[in-house]
Amino acid sequence: MKQASLYFTAPRRVEIREGPLPSPAAGQVLVRTLFSAISPGSELLAYRGLCPDDVPLDKTIPAFSAPFRFPARYGYSVVGRVISCGRDVPSDWENRFVFAFHPHESHFLARPAELHGLPPDISPEEALFLPALETAVNFTMDGRPMIGERVIVFGQGIVGLLTTAMLAGHPLGCLITLDPEALRRRFSLMAGADASLDPFEPGVLDALPARLGSKEPWGGADLVYEISGTPEALEQALAVTGFSGRVVIGSWYGRKKANLNLGGRFHRSRIRLISSQVSSISPELTGRWTKARRLEAVWSLLKKADPVRFVTHRFPFAQAAQAYACLDETPGASVQVILTY
Repeated sequence: MKQASLYFTAPRRVEIREGPLPSPAAGQVLVRTLFSAISPGSELLAYRGLCPDDVPLDKTIPAFSAPFRFPARYGYSVVGRVISCGRDVPSDWENRFVFAFHPHESHFLARPAELHGLPPDISPEEALFLPALETAVNFTMDGRPMIGERVIVFGQGIVGLLTTAMLAGHPLGCLITLDPEALRRRFSLMAGADASLDPFEPGVLDALPARLGSKEPWGGADLVYEISGTPEALEQALAVTGFSGRVVIGSWYGRKKANLNLGGRFHRSRIRLISSQVSSISPELTGRWTKARRLEAVWSLLKKADPVRFVTHRFPFAQAAQAYACLDETPGASVQVILTY
């Protein structure tokens, strides 16, 4: 048996490389992967060669503590079973289902502290959505929706859909989402949106204040999320935000630039731009919240969010190149793509 690892080798090129199957050293376990999930956001930026090369991908994950450069491994949502334990590892780790923030790989070594055992009521496929739902929970915490607020979400990829599902659990005045893809808009209604619209349909943005029920002179949404990954959507988000409204920017644009008009209505409307990134907790909350506490909340919300309903494709690991091409070339037909091992 060999270890198979996925490598990004050039823009829009991936390959699987094989090597000897490693043995766990003292304090390590060997995990055989069952499923891994492809992120249609940050991972597609890596696939397309659009990651900035002057900052680490994620300082909180050791595998990604350096800037992205080809060839490289990537991916951070893997579920598997422990098949072997090294010396000094408690025997009850063997055969446990575990989640790991780890690149796409058929087998990998890890220390138990780097793994998350699956709760008994969570299936391996559900556990794959832990990072996406953690991001959605972080967006919700950073936006702090209030009772009766009018909320708009730009982007209904998997993180956008899960953010919509989290927001739908609040007693909002209105929840409207926007995405150019019809499939994602249908999923958005399933997730709890009151309406889901195509942002490029003529007149849609102009009609949003009326849809929100806003009658104020500076009317618009109280809270807007920009999580489409498209810099142009940030300008649209500003346009539909009301006086003193909040815009949570969860998109990672990579090398793409956002050109904003900040000299008109924005200047007088006291709109607040909030950068939101899951690798940290908002400083206002760190007196009581830790990443561990947030992760506990995410585990408890997985069943309610029902994320597996948003899986559109499953590819064998050997067909990883087709899986990435599917996400890259047919965004209208794909939302969440999973690799099976």
